[in-house]
Amino acid sequence: MVNNIAKRVLLALVAGLVIGGGIQAFAMPEGTIQSYIVNGVFHAGGSIFVSMIKLLVVPLIFVSIVNAVCSLEDISQFGRLGVKTFTLYLINTVIAISVAIGLAMLVQPGLGANLKVADGAFAVSRTGIPSLLNLVVNIVPTNPFQAFAEGNILQILFMAIITGIAIKKLENDETRSVSKGFSLANSVMMKLVTMVMSLAPYGVFFLTARLGATLNFSSVFSVLGYVTTTLSLMAFWLFFLYPLVIFAVTGIRPRAYLRKAREQMVFAVSTASSNATIPVTFKTLTEKLGVSEKVAGFSVPLGATMNMSGAATYMVVATMFVANAYGVAFNSTELITLAFTAFLLAIAAGGVPGSVAVTVGVLLHALGLPIEGLGIIVATDRIIDAVSTTTNVAGDIAVSTIVAKMEGEIKPLNKDAGSVTTGKIKYSRQCP
Repeated sequence: MVNNIAKRVLLALVAGLVIGGGIQAFAMPEGTIQSYIVNGVFHAGGSIFVSMIKLLVVPLIFVSIVNAVCSLEDISQFGRLGVKTFTLYLINTVIAISVAIGLAMLVQPGLGANLKVADGAFAVSRTGIPSLLNLVVNIVPTNPFQAFAEGNILQILFMAIITGIAIKKLENDETRSVSKGFSLANSVMMKLVTMVMSLAPYGVFFLTARLGATLNFSSVFSVLGYVTTTLSLMAFWLFFLYPLVIFAVTGIRPRAYLRKAREQMVFAVSTASSNATIPVTFKTLTEKLGVSEKVAGFSVPLGATMNMSGAATYMVVATMFVANAYGVAFNSTELITLAFTAFLLAIAAGGVPGSVAVTVGVLLHALGLPIEGLGIIVATDRIIDAVSTTTNVAGDIAVSTIVAKMEGEIKPLNKDAGSVTTGKIKYSRQCP
């Protein structure tokens, strides 16, 4: 099903660009086709799809964060293990955001695209970007209903966090009941995201067809630059940084590690879902890297919930691409605001296909950037989201091996540095 949707999205992307490019090349600029097809049908179809994504934002963020906080109650049982795992996941995300901002500032994806927003709406929203101080002060809402109605994401995040903490402080039976309720609600939200993203081929076609009919060559080139920048940064994490971390901790050489993790990476690319990859990640850690089941059983589900280095990279570069494409320059305070907001939203990103594109829309709204820019992000989402998911789950492996080494919960390596020995069972260097 997922692979079928991926093929359909790719086909829709190509078809939309070809048809839109043909309209731009052969149709009159102010003719019937531009007026009724491009600015009518294509615009309406794309807008409906984006609105459906925006519809999910507030309930998705609140429910997923409460569920994530409730899932951390095992930390009291795992002691040092939980604290170390939690801290390393947060550090990993912070580093990813910092590097992404630095590279995006250097490369400036989207610069020169010169996209426009009709009716000056962008100029109005731009004035609303808060300073970091105001952001922190206003994170505590005075009216929760107003926060939900206005879509104030940081206030919603705050309410979700304290709600999760309150649930954890209930009696055991009460905690389990309420936690189960939010777990079910989170499953419903993930299903809603999946349902909406199942319409992605149609939404992508309308969005890209309109883009192809209206964007000039420099704008198309800017989109390709954005995709290349994002994928290159994630490739650095996947094929350089994480393999070196694994080598430093376990002694497994980078090439051997990449062979061992190949099944996990292929599965992550094909499903674009951190949640769906949990069993394969667990198998890779325990059977191929020698991490104990105790560590893997705790760190892998937690990582699928909150270790989102790939998602953080995706959100930051996408947001800076939209800003550059619309001619917006962030100052230092706004960059800090971007980093802080992306950090919170990365933790809230759902582990299902398309969820990061939703949170990109949240980030654009929070920073006062035009939501119209989400059309390009959604159009290229399937490619970037797949690599983003792979980066996320590779980070789960890196953090899990570090924690296992620190806790003495990793099996000794054989001399060939490509296999581990666990009692009488030897896991060979061969790929599964």
